[in-house]
Amino acid sequence: MFNVVLYQPEIPQNTGNIARLCAATGSSLHLVEPLGFFLDDKHLRRAGLDYWPLVSLRRYLDFQELLSAHPGARWFFFTTKGQRPYHEVAFQPHDFLVFGPETRGLPPEILSLNPGQNLRIPMITGARSLNLANSVAVVLYEALRQTGFPGLL
Repeated sequence: MFNVVLYQPEIPQNTGNIARLCAATGSSLHLVEPLGFFLDDKHLRRAGLDYWPLVSLRRYLDFQELLSAHPGARWFFFTTKGQRPYHEVAFQPHDFLVFGPETRGLPPEILSLNPGQNLRIPMITGARSLNLANSVAVVLYEALRQTGFPGLL
């Protein structure tokens, strides 16, 4: 289905919620280290409930390892600095949807890889950002909607 990438996530509850979302949609979850928690963290496990066996999870030591593992992939980077709203993109199955850490977002070196693929979620002026788990849900379900919710009931 789709690939959700969390670059250096900091809050275990967000990652647990996103893992549950990925499990429920058949999407893969990719975590780029360093993580702000341990994978056996009780808050992470609690947020993911009993969905962990359904999660397709991969960890990477750094972003370059992730890129090298998936040559030819389509990458979209989500940032409040994006010029184009996420809903104007025609998503395709297997796209990589990349989200940054909760407190600082994606770094300039990642956002500069392909600025035309830097997307934003529309918000009112003055709103800094949405919760990471909410942002992933908004974007992932738009991508699924565009592709006809394949494999989902």
